[in-house]
Amino acid sequence: MTVARGDRSAVLVIDVGTSGLRAALVDAEGVLVDYQHVTQPPSTPSPGLVEFDAIQTYRAALDAATSVMQRNKGLAVSSLGITNQRASVVAWDARSGEPIGPGIGWQDLRTVVECITAKSEYGLAIAPNQTATKAAWLVAHNATKTPVDDIRFGTIDTWLTWKLSSGAAFVTDHTNAAVTGLVDVEAVDWDPRVCGIFGLPVECLPRVVASREVVGHIAGHPGLDGIALAARIGDQQSSLVGQGCISPGRTKITFGTGGMLDMYTGRVGPTEAARTTYGTFPIVAFSLDGDTRDIHWGTEAIMLSAGTNVEWLCTDMGLISSPEESDEVARTAGGTEGVAYVPALLGLGTPHWDYGARGTLTGLTRGTNRGHVVRAVLEGIAQRGADLVDAALRDATSRGVGAPATLRVDGGMSRNATFVQLLADATGKTIEVSPVSEATTLGAAHLAGSARDTEAVWPTLDAAVSTWVPATTVTPRTSDSARATSRTDWAATLRSAKAWIPDLTALDF
Repeated sequence: MTVARGDRSAVLVIDVGTSGLRAALVDAEGVLVDYQHVTQPPSTPSPGLVEFDAIQTYRAALDAATSVMQRNKGLAVSSLGITNQRASVVAWDARSGEPIGPGIGWQDLRTVVECITAKSEYGLAIAPNQTATKAAWLVAHNATKTPVDDIRFGTIDTWLTWKLSSGAAFVTDHTNAAVTGLVDVEAVDWDPRVCGIFGLPVECLPRVVASREVVGHIAGHPGLDGIALAARIGDQQSSLVGQGCISPGRTKITFGTGGMLDMYTGRVGPTEAARTTYGTFPIVAFSLDGDTRDIHWGTEAIMLSAGTNVEWLCTDMGLISSPEESDEVARTAGGTEGVAYVPALLGLGTPHWDYGARGTLTGLTRGTNRGHVVRAVLEGIAQRGADLVDAALRDATSRGVGAPATLRVDGGMSRNATFVQLLADATGKTIEVSPVSEATTLGAAHLAGSARDTEAVWPTLDAAVSTWVPATTVTPRTSDSARATSRTDWAATLRSAKAWIPDLTALDF
């Protein structure tokens, strides 16, 4: 067993997103020392299908991790953390290690009918973005004719851990398992009845372990062998940990392609996994190794499109040359002159859950110019961010959790100063911007670097997250009365975006 040695300690992270992945090193100061990014967009062979090559994902992760380690031989690296897009699924032959079909991405919609059937026949609330129906589809379309008992199913964390350990570790963590649709929420383990409905033998599913727990070591991969497989966690939960939100009420929002708000609520879990009356979802925030399960919970609110709207301005409308230009154009405009925009290109998520809603641009006049439209788009995304905050606060209040004094944000849009100010104004909250755009990497590092049975970089998770320092802090500039008026106006604007496609609006998962 070989582990990289050096004068400074660091943690290796593999961070797999929807359109790419990166390997990174994070040191004891919480600083991203080095990283290597690989672009890997999913394929869309036909509308509604989102696939990826699992072998290619593994090889890209391995090559990136090996390269970043070779460039930093002076660092002592003894642990690896993996964070990943949630619910995407891989199925493979345990004998050959080869996938039995394509990896299916979380955005894939091929099993919408199966989700509707599961609800009508079995009372199961399974959304198309969850794993259950996708795994069942892979069994039904088993390209290699592998016997079901020889198939292994897993999310990206499971697949990479299995490959990096040369098949010795077949695990997933509570955060990833809980969003598959196959878990008993009170036990936080596989539900035999639900697994049986989808034809997925429990024996073919990974063992559910803590987010922070050493489950083995990398083996058979020169340059990486001996590094402890110390953490695995879903991307949004990793961002929550990466921004230090591990005390009740602490909240982060990631503004990437979509928008994801996650709030830490404590150690009392829900009694069911269904969407709440506030349009939010209970989530496992993270879990820690120990003599008994140490599971921490949170609530999640979802914006289906955030940065996608800025990309639309750029690539489809041609109003700006790059997403970054939206900052200057919107700032120069100074206001929208009555123009309003609802960012519902893919429907509305929390709290409305209207898949038939569509993006809406209102208040146009002959005097409207591109600056007004660009600023309206950023304001619309900020107002939707405030919708998420309001919904999460209502959910948290019902559970006795207090409101956060600040919001922490990461993702590509967190680098847009005009947008961050608009978010502060819309929410009435002080905004702390993450020091790195992808705080997912920091969260996986904090967990792996504080794990037992390793040469820990930090003695505790609290010590790890204490290294987080915001890149900048932004306070609201509008008065409470002005904010209340803008929120009332926003509610009226939202109504114009709803139910454009009634058949989709009628869907409820």
